[in-house]
Amino acid sequence: MRLNLKFENLVSLDNITVAFGGFTLINNISIMINPRDRIGLVGKNGAGKSTLLKILMRLQNPASGAVSCPADITVGYLPQQMPHYDHLTVFEEVMKAFDVLQNIEKQIEQLTRDLSKYKDYNSPEYLKTIEKLNDANDLYNIHGGENREASIEQTLIGLGFKRTDFYRKTMEFSGGWRMRIELAKILLRRPNLLLLDEPTNHLDIESIQWLEDYLKVFDGALVLISHDRAFLNNVTTRTVEISLGKIYDYKAPYSQFVQLRKERREQQIAAYQNQQKLIETTQDFINKFRYKPTKSNQVQSRIKQLEKIDIIEIDDEDNSALHIKFPSAPRSGQVVFEAKNLTKQFGDNVVFRDVNLKIERGNRIAFVGRNGEGKTTLARIIAGELNYEHGEAKLGYNVNLGYFAQNQDTIMNDNDTVFETLDRIAVGDIRTKLRDILGAFLFRGDDVDKKVKVLSGGERSRLAMAKLLIKPYNFTVLDEPTNHMDMLSKDILKDALMKFDGTLLVVSHDREFLDGLVDKIYEFRDQKVKEYLGGVYYFLQRRKIETISDIEKKNSIIENRKHKESSGKDEYMKKKENEKILRKIQSSIEKIEKQIEEIEAKIADWDKKLANPEIYNLNINDHSIFEQYNSLKSKLAMQMHEWEKCHYELELIANN
Repeated sequence: MRLNLKFENLVSLDNITVAFGGFTLINNISIMINPRDRIGLVGKNGAGKSTLLKILMRLQNPASGAVSCPADITVGYLPQQMPHYDHLTVFEEVMKAFDVLQNIEKQIEQLTRDLSKYKDYNSPEYLKTIEKLNDANDLYNIHGGENREASIEQTLIGLGFKRTDFYRKTMEFSGGWRMRIELAKILLRRPNLLLLDEPTNHLDIESIQWLEDYLKVFDGALVLISHDRAFLNNVTTRTVEISLGKIYDYKAPYSQFVQLRKERREQQIAAYQNQQKLIETTQDFINKFRYKPTKSNQVQSRIKQLEKIDIIEIDDEDNSALHIKFPSAPRSGQVVFEAKNLTKQFGDNVVFRDVNLKIERGNRIAFVGRNGEGKTTLARIIAGELNYEHGEAKLGYNVNLGYFAQNQDTIMNDNDTVFETLDRIAVGDIRTKLRDILGAFLFRGDDVDKKVKVLSGGERSRLAMAKLLIKPYNFTVLDEPTNHMDMLSKDILKDALMKFDGTLLVVSHDREFLDGLVDKIYEFRDQKVKEYLGGVYYFLQRRKIETISDIEKKNSIIENRKHKESSGKDEYMKKKENEKILRKIQSSIEKIEKQIEEIEAKIADWDKKLANPEIYNLNINDHSIFEQYNSLKSKLAMQMHEWEKCHYELELIANN
C-alpha cells in the first residue's frame, strides 16, 4: 500500500499537439486529471488514445504543448504490448511490486545490527538510531509489509490464477496470462494514477468483474482505454472522447456520454441553422436597401451586426464505419454439431472431459468461462482445426462452417497483400466484388495493397472478418471477434450478426456484445461444460447464485466434519454452555410470568370496576382511565410475546 499523498490535481496536458509526417493526430488539446477521477478514454481505433497515454507516461513527446505533474506522483501503466521476463516464478515476479518494501527491510536489518554495537543505551547515537528504526518500521507498516503475501495471493486469484500457478515459471504462460502478471504488479503498487490500455482484452468474465470491483474502491485516479461498454459503465464516471484530433469531455459514464453527445450535436445543428437563417435574413436586408439613402443607417447597423457574429461551428463527425451484411445462409440439417463424451488433453493436462453437447440449426450460442478452460480448444475442434483424444465430434448434414480465429497472426500469410488474402479463397463471381467487400471493412484505395505483416491488430481482425463474407456459411464460429474493435465497429458487427439467418457460436468475454445476441450459454469450468438456457446476464445472475450455493454447501460439509472430529472436551464445554444458557432463559421465563401475573391482576381489577354501571358512568368522560386500561392490555401482549420467544429459544437449545 502506498502513502496517501494529497494533490490538488495530478496531471495536466496543456495545448498538446501530435503530428506524424505532416498528419496531425491530436490538435492543440488540453485536459486536467484530478485525484479520484475515473476517466474512460474513448474514440475510434487510430484516434490517438494510446498515444495520449504514452504522452502522460513521458514515453512520447508531443510536437508542441506541455505535460505538468507533481514530482512525487506515482503512475502505473499497462500498455497493450509490453516486454516479459522468463527466469522467475509468477509469485517472484509479482513480488517485484514490493521493491520499496525490500529496501526498507534492508534498512531495518542494518539499523538493527547497528543497535547491537552500542553499549551506552542513553547515548545520542543510540537514541538517534532507535528513532530511525522506529521510522523505518512505521514506513514498513504503511506500505503493507505484514500483508504483502496475502495481497499478492488475493490479487493473483482475482485475476484468474490458481495457487498451483504461483510457483510456475512465467515463461510457461501465454501472452494474455503474462499481461495479467504485469497488471497484478501494477495494482499492488497502488499508484496515484493508473493508466490502463485495453486491460480486458485477455481477461475472462470473472476476472473482469473482479477488476471492476477492485477499481471501484481504488483510491487513486484512473484513465482507462476500453471498448468494453459494460466495463466502462461500471468503472468510469467521466468520459473523454478523441475524435478527428479534438477532445470532448463529459462528466458522465459511457452510456450517458453517448446520449449527451447526441443531444449536444442536435443542439449545435439547431443553433447553427437558426444563426444561418438570421445571417441570410440580415444579408437580404442589406442587399435590398444598400443604395437607399433613407435606409443607410439601418444598413450600416446590420453590417456591423454581421461583423460581430461568432459563427457557430458544428463538430466534425468521423463517419467512417464498417458496412457488414452476411450472405444468406444455405439450409443445413437440424443437428449442426454434436459432441459425445468428448475429451481433450495436451500431454498430462486434461482441458475438458466427457463433454456432451448438441448444437441445432438456428441456435445462437456463447462459450464463456475462465481462460485456459477449453473454450477456444473446443471451437477449434468444431472448426476441424484440432484433434481430440476420446469421444465423438461431428458436424451435421450440409453444414458449411465459417471460422473467425483468435490467432489471426498464424492463420494469414504475412507476405500476402490485403487483396491477395481474399483473392486466394474467392471463386466464381464473388471475385469481381472483392474490392467492394474490402471497402466495407475500411480497406480503400492503396490500403488493399498493404502487406498483412504491416497491419495493426484491428486491421487484421477486419480482414479476417471480411473472409467470412466470401462464402455463404450456415454455421459461423467467432472466437473473440471484438478484441481489437472500437465501439462503433462492435455495434455494427453485432447488428449484422443479429440479422444472420444461420447458426451462430461466439467465444467472448464481452457482456454487452453477447447481450441480446445469444440465447444459450455453455460455461467451461473445471474440465466440464455446463449448459444455461438464456442470455449472458441471466447466466451471470445464476452463476452468482450457484457460487453462493456452493459456498454454503462447502461450509456445511466443513461444519459436519468439525462436528464429527470434535473431542469429548469440546462436547463437555458445549454442554456446559448450553446449560448456562438454559438457566438464563428459564430465569427470564420466571420473571416474565411474574410480570404477566401482576398485569393480569390489574386488568382483572379494572374489568371488575368497569363492569359496575355506577363506576362506568362516573368515569365515562375521563379518557385517562381508558388510556391506563389500554396501556395494561398492550403491556400484557408484549410480555406474552417475550414469553413465547423465550420458550422457542428454550426448545431450540433443548433439541441441540
